[in-house]
Amino acid sequence: MTARALMVLGTGSDAGKSLTVAALCRILRQDGFDVAPFKAQNMALNSFATTAGHEIGRAQAMQAQAAGIEPHVDMNPILLKPTSDIGSQVILNGKVLGNYQGVDYYGLKDQLLEVVSAAYERLAARHEIVVLEGAGSPVEMNLKDRDVVNLKMAEIANAACMLVADIDRGGVFASLVGTYSLLETAERSRFCGFLINKFRGDLGLFTSGVDYLERKLDQPCLGVVPYLHNHGIDDEDSVSLERRAVKAPSEQGEKLIVCVVGFPYLANFTDFTALEQQPDVVVYYTRRREEARLADVLILPGSKNTISDLLWLKQNGWTTAIKDHVAAGKPLLGICGGFQMLGDEIRDPYRTESDVKVAPGLGILKVKTSLAPEKITRQASASFYASEESPKFTGYEIHLGETVLGEGVRPLFRLQRVGDDEVRCDGAVGGDGKVMGTYLHGLFDSADGLSWILDHWRRLLGKQLTQPVLDPKAERERRYDALADHFRRHMNLDLIYRALEEQRR
Repeated sequence: MTARALMVLGTGSDAGKSLTVAALCRILRQDGFDVAPFKAQNMALNSFATTAGHEIGRAQAMQAQAAGIEPHVDMNPILLKPTSDIGSQVILNGKVLGNYQGVDYYGLKDQLLEVVSAAYERLAARHEIVVLEGAGSPVEMNLKDRDVVNLKMAEIANAACMLVADIDRGGVFASLVGTYSLLETAERSRFCGFLINKFRGDLGLFTSGVDYLERKLDQPCLGVVPYLHNHGIDDEDSVSLERRAVKAPSEQGEKLIVCVVGFPYLANFTDFTALEQQPDVVVYYTRRREEARLADVLILPGSKNTISDLLWLKQNGWTTAIKDHVAAGKPLLGICGGFQMLGDEIRDPYRTESDVKVAPGLGILKVKTSLAPEKITRQASASFYASEESPKFTGYEIHLGETVLGEGVRPLFRLQRVGDDEVRCDGAVGGDGKVMGTYLHGLFDSADGLSWILDHWRRLLGKQLTQPVLDPKAERERRYDALADHFRRHMNLDLIYRALEEQRR
């Protein structure tokens, strides 16, 4: 069986393609279909480790959850993780191929087309419907001949296409008309309509705009979807941090104020989605050290370029701010690259991330890290090393290298990787429990683990719980359903089902 295919393309980046795909996956699942997401090539610093130990884009993992299925590497066979303005680490079929600059990467086109075609064929053989996602704009004319993710992928999948435009940023008429005008006749024939996304205001005032676009484009409008505030669903990349990064409140009260340092190469900020959803917690991101003073808890998150971001911390005066935070007796947490920065030094003998062989760390935890050429990408569960009554944490590892603990430093977790009987030590904890570091992403995604950490931080700070903790998994399911309901109300699903039905003929 080969699945029917629907492809969501956008007039540009951040038009809302990822959420639209997630909404369609949940809607189709609710309507009784076996559906899966697919994105041939994703560029993002947010990634996820599958059960089989493959690294894929976080957005495709999120979309798979919306579809009610296990994330799989075939859903995102190519992942690009930027390492500079002109280069990226290339993840092919879930494993690191190497670091490439743009010109060299495009030389791999034939190999890349084989990879994405094979992955799509495997996925399509296992499901009834595949909802594909494009990247950026499908009509970047200087790159179109090297395309493996937009119109070329639509051709491979024989997909019906819909075009999503972001009206919130303005220019929706020009972006839609311009995109359609640059399509070739055969490409244009694939489109079943366009969707206006992120609308604010009175929908009645836009009726004439819809009429104009339908006449001009000779395409039906598939819906005008109002802006969805605080949807609480994992975003694809750090563009969304502009919308998420609220400032610390001037009056703290009993709420727990959590500051996440906004590294230039911040990775996996989706680690904090569950924290952001807690009614008793305020999370904000900043690159300004002075804005961290009001925080109860300071977090150094993951980083794609750990040494580069460590040097950025030091150059921008964060060393003093972090040490002052610890001296004030307030909790500090490092995750993955952030954990490595807390140590005495980071070595990069194989030049896997930078040209700096040795970089002194912040010296807050007596640990040393050496980066290795092979990346660890595994799902795992963990319990506290020093506690027999520990809650269970579930998450995943995505990191280079190993960290060795110095004398007198105890591990934070006993960790067991999925499919592996060995129990390992993970992370480190300061003697008073105020400073913690771990390689475990998704630390806050299990209800028992999240409750323990929040209670621990509140005890250290003398703050009381005022509202119950929300179960992250139950809350995630609720938000997927709310997303689907939102799109159902404002999308013409009959036209979409008609386009899918025509693929049977």
